Amino acid sequence: MCTECFIILLVYVLPIQSRDLSKPGEITFDQYQRYQNIQDYLYRLNGTYKRLVTVEHFGVSVENRNLTSIKISTGGNFKKPLIFIDAGIHAREWIGPAQALYVIHRLVENPSLSSLVKNVNWLIVPLVNPDGYEYSHMVDRFWRKNRAKGRLCRGVDLNRNFDFQWSQAGASDDECSSTYAGPRAFSEPESVALSTLIAENAHRIKLYVSFHAAAQSILYPWGYTEGLPNNGRELHKLAAQVSDAVHQLHGTEYRVGTFANILYLGSGTSCDWAYSVANVKLAYTIELRGSNLTHKSRFEIPTNNIFTVVSEMFEGLKALHLYVEWKNSPYDPFMSRLKRWSLFV
Repeated sequence: MCTECFIILLVYVLPIQSRDLSKPGEITFDQYQRYQNIQDYLYRLNGTYKRLVTVEHFGVSVENRNLTSIKISTGGNFKKPLIFIDAGIHAREWIGPAQALYVIHRLVENPSLSSLVKNVNWLIVPLVNPDGYEYSHMVDRFWRKNRAKGRLCRGVDLNRNFDFQWSQAGASDDECSSTYAGPRAFSEPESVALSTLIAENAHRIKLYVSFHAAAQSILYPWGYTEGLPNNGRELHKLAAQVSDAVHQLHGTEYRVGTFANILYLGSGTSCDWAYSVANVKLAYTIELRGSNLTHKSRFEIPTNNIFTVVSEMFEGLKALHLYVEWKNSPYDPFMSRLKRWSLFV
């Protein structure tokens, strides 16, 4: 085969999402970033914005990849409320890490948004499941779990592995199932490391958000039962505010409700654990919108749609930030309550 023909064959055979088109330390939102690209970007921010950014490894994956977080803080007040965001628990949901990276990009590299980091700190994990994520790029586009070895099949669903109502409704004890909960609660290094990071900061975390795809929904506890949490009214009204903010940008409609009632039953989830065990009373799973296709193909959001999806949800995050800031205002309690009330009139 001629050299030119071989090059043309490679261009058309390799998946466009798997080709690295960005420079080390730089990202764009017209392609999906691979694990090393994400790491390089975080490292660059850590070196460039030293007064604003702290990047740390908080664990390692099954295949010994670093699990990395980025803290965004102007410093000066250790009592500031903290917003915790994670993404990429499920490998095939590529839009989740893209969303987390977009949030990081806007908060760190856009001085016009400095108000979002003035009174609130952010702790973001853009990729919880790097092994599965890389596997979904290289081998199986629709791989969901991590890459833990089993007796017959590989992988544990990390969002069924948390130690709250573990292996109950909506989880499987079949290791070949895509919702396999693992041999025991917190059997996986990724879920253990994430839960430890949340627990270490739980006294300051006022909002937990986990990005998933692609059910186009803003979900709150519970997942393991169709019942409602104690502050269900607050959670629902705030989620509705997020949905409204997103809708105002492009007219996109996000459903609002509990995980179990909008989606399906799911036990051992990070959101239920954060709410119940870590005591974060504003806890959400945000299912970003996918493609218009059905079944598995809904996860294949075209690269030219990435920016639209992540930019509209950033408007929703602004609404969440506003509520967290007002609810935890260090100023006059009466004015703080008045501000909170005004969100819901």
